[in-house]
Amino acid sequence: MNDLTKILIWVVVVGAVFAFLWWRGHLKRLATYVAQTREELKKCTWPTWDELKGSTVIVMISIVILGIFTVIVDQIFFQIFFKIL
Repeated sequence: MNDLTKILIWVVVVGAVFAFLWWRGHLKRLATYVAQTREELKKCTWPTWDELKGSTVIVMISIVILGIFTVIVDQIFFQIFFKIL
């Protein structure tokens, strides 16, 4: 089977799936969903650049604190289990 035949088979398969979805009304529902989602996103307030930078710094600090806490707790449990065994 050559490449052209494979491409034609895929075109027919994709076309059949598209036709089936159109016939069942799924494409119209998808288009409605996308349109409604876009309308809702227009209502959102997006953070300013300074707010975004501040939030990023807070997240980075939180990750470092959580990492340090995890290492400390891990070391404590390691010492407890080491002394038990």
